[in-house]
Amino acid sequence: MRRLALLMIVAPLAALSACNAARGPAPSVGFEPAQANYIRAPGKGVIAGQAFLRDRSGRSNVRYAAGETVRLIPATTYAQARIKHFYGSVKFVPAASIPKVEADAQYAALTRTTKTEADGRFTFQNVAPGRYYLTTQLVWTPKDASVPEGGAIYEEVTLTGNESGPLSVILSGD
Repeated sequence: MRRLALLMIVAPLAALSACNAARGPAPSVGFEPAQANYIRAPGKGVIAGQAFLRDRSGRSNVRYAAGETVRLIPATTYAQARIKHFYGSVKFVPAASIPKVEADAQYAALTRTTKTEADGRFTFQNVAPGRYYLTTQLVWTPKDASVPEGGAIYEEVTLTGNESGPLSVILSGD
């Protein structure tokens, strides 16, 4: 009986680790700061969004990313390779499969961050035109569970500079 219980815990964790390993090698592209400098340019764009995930437990339909950090990342060659490595071909990575990849320090310095409100809403003001990734994570451990749920999510957006109002974004992993 104990072996069965142990197997029921270890087998899913091993499968999740295999998913993590299947994401491929870390980006081999070097970071070029000049490609990201537009994030420092003055802009009039506004990105307004909401981050949430659907809860599989059935107790509630949605979990909001309350108080989470949202990162605005210029879509440089390095960022594109990093996002592809991190997410593969999807916009959501389960909590147990989030790879640990250190970012180039200059890359991290050429991003912007904000915190979400209680309902998962966030805003970036004065954004220059360009292509960006928005990333965040929402991880929780349900009561009586040992494996976390939720994960990391991203969305890609482009500001042209011709927007007549805020660019609306939903970060939900869909």
